[in-house]
Amino acid sequence: MNNKWIGAAALMLTLGVGAIFQIGNFTFNSSEEKDFVALDSTGIVQQKEVFLYGINVTGLNIVEGTVCKNQTLGSILTPFNVSYQIIDELAKKSKEVFDVRWIAANKKFTILQSADSPTAQFFIYEPNPAEYVVFNLDSMEIYKAEKPAIYRTREVSGLIENSLYVDMEKQKVSLNIINKFADLFGWSVDFQGLQKGDQFKVVYQEKIIDDVVVSVSGIELAFFEHKGKPYHAIPFEQNGEMNFFDQDGNSLKKAFLRDPLEYTRISSKYNLNRFHPVQKRYKPHLGTDYAALTGTEIRSVGDGTVVEAQFSSANGNYVKIKHNGTYSTQYLHMSKIGKGIKAGTRVSQGQVIGYVGSTGLATGPHLCFRFWKNGKQEDWLREEIPPSEPISPANRMAFESKKAESMRLLAEMGNGEKKMLAEIPFQDYPGID
Repeated sequence: MNNKWIGAAALMLTLGVGAIFQIGNFTFNSSEEKDFVALDSTGIVQQKEVFLYGINVTGLNIVEGTVCKNQTLGSILTPFNVSYQIIDELAKKSKEVFDVRWIAANKKFTILQSADSPTAQFFIYEPNPAEYVVFNLDSMEIYKAEKPAIYRTREVSGLIENSLYVDMEKQKVSLNIINKFADLFGWSVDFQGLQKGDQFKVVYQEKIIDDVVVSVSGIELAFFEHKGKPYHAIPFEQNGEMNFFDQDGNSLKKAFLRDPLEYTRISSKYNLNRFHPVQKRYKPHLGTDYAALTGTEIRSVGDGTVVEAQFSSANGNYVKIKHNGTYSTQYLHMSKIGKGIKAGTRVSQGQVIGYVGSTGLATGPHLCFRFWKNGKQEDWLREEIPPSEPISPANRMAFESKKAESMRLLAEMGNGEKKMLAEIPFQDYPGID
């Protein structure tokens, strides 16, 4: 009889490993891996070592939970037999690593405890998908670490059916990459006037943690075909700086970004005889209006010095920037001006200088962008800005080699997404931090 019960117990243990029990806001399981027990050649149960967050959790109970609204370190740990004295000591000691006052709702945490004791031994909190903070409740050691990650090269190609944003988003391309793509070809292609059948191709990298994309790196290679005309973006390092060039070796980088907002919609163009929606009369509209939600970041289109950052009854909150002796730009109707932006501040291309709003004479949230050339307001959309330095004669042979390699890769890409080219462990990937 005893042998029968021992055999039954061993069978139940084997079948029960990895079982999960839901207790309120917590999930309890005995191990991260389904096979943490196995039978050896004698039929005796052997326990494998299991690691979680770099900790040997073999034989420990694992309780996973999600922070509730208004929950604190104390309210999380007290049910696990942790004294207020230890909780207070943890809170004080952790400030340099992670301030526990920043524990937020809907974030994951994990408790590790001995199978024969209700007292927690470790508390692990995940402030974001890429990092975790370990609180050792025995040694009072506290440290932050990164989860194991891989970088995955992704190639995406497709045809325009609706818009660049919609058609790239359908293929799960991140907004960050869509915006970089639009910036890259902004001076070559009118993204407000695309046609069905226009084609895009882009190569970039994704950082993957726990099978979830947590971030993307910059574009590595890109192509766009508009109205049958091809536009290439070939990466090449010249004078110690990596930039993109077209197939003829001309730089795609210019003194100004094409748009002061990331990929958006133009709602009104430069017009010398526009009917003003607020003043109800015809008057010149000497700017370009970009429709966007309140709070959308506004960026300086180029390097320069702020000459005005203030409020007026017509312009609302606005910023004016002098870029050089020829060009100046102005950004109107901001909900608020960016932190530290004031007369005399030096700004760089792409720097956030304010946020979209509807202050001044505006009927709704948008940015009115104005552009001066030699002291006269001009139509920004018709302006041709000279590019940066093209490929030098000394670099021409090396560029042609890089171009051939890039053209071959682009030619191999079809009109749909290709499979992922490579998966490289994050810690082994050269030159990436």
